[in-house]
Amino acid sequence: MAWIGVDIGGSHISAAQIGLEDHEVKILAFHEADVDTSGRAPEIISAWSSLIRLAIGNHTEVELGIAMPGPYDYVNGISLIKDQGKMKALYDLSVKQLLAESLNIKPENIFFTNDAEAFLIGESFAGASRGFTNALGLTLGTGLGSAIKIHDKVKDGKLWTAPFRDGIAEDYLGTAWFRKFTLEQFGLTIDGVKDLLAPDFDPAISNEIFSEFGYSLGEFLAQYMIRLHCQGVVLGGKIARAGIHFLPYTQAYLSKLDYPLEIKISELEDKSALIGACFPFISKVKTS
Repeated sequence: MAWIGVDIGGSHISAAQIGLEDHEVKILAFHEADVDTSGRAPEIISAWSSLIRLAIGNHTEVELGIAMPGPYDYVNGISLIKDQGKMKALYDLSVKQLLAESLNIKPENIFFTNDAEAFLIGESFAGASRGFTNALGLTLGTGLGSAIKIHDKVKDGKLWTAPFRDGIAEDYLGTAWFRKFTLEQFGLTIDGVKDLLAPDFDPAISNEIFSEFGYSLGEFLAQYMIRLHCQGVVLGGKIARAGIHFLPYTQAYLSKLDYPLEIKISELEDKSALIGACFPFISKVKTS
């Protein structure tokens, strides 16, 4: 039986074979692609299936673990996404059944997991969160994903809508904030964090932007680290790759609270959710 991990986002999909050898995770046949999810349901399913088939290769018996953003009925694989500018055509449809038919896989061999949960599960099993009993996982990108690990149990944190300052957390901890702040404060238009690191971008301006973001992240984390008895925080997503530029400011903010907290950048990056999505299969082997 081959395990196939899949990570699906609003505009991107990645998939790979996930193996376990001497308790070490192996990732093979990794593939990724951009996908337009604004179209019709058959087009979306077809695009996802084409990429997943590349990861499956010649295997005929597979179990498919899929990391998917919410809202979702994860048990039944039914999409509840309708007002987020992505996957609208799949609303209230059984994506599990549609993929099962498209890939010729038994529906009972397809499992769905919240993408933020899958991220933290993957990091906890094989990455940066291995040493933490209680931890918070944040994926910083277009949006804000969050998961909470308490006594080795991981669940969706749903912190993107958490009240923060004069709005919600995602207003301050995603790509949209970088675009808005850079335009309002400096009259400059950027697509995302990578533009701040370009050789021709004023380093003084980028440092000011990163410092503001770093302090915001520290203020946000302060609300939860004591309440959740966190030992550490694991950061993923594209923004986290620039952690060297903003984490010193986050740590400076948190240092005033006299609470020891370790902040780590994802070790597995975009592979963590693939591993986490397959954890239902991995855990069966571990406990057998």
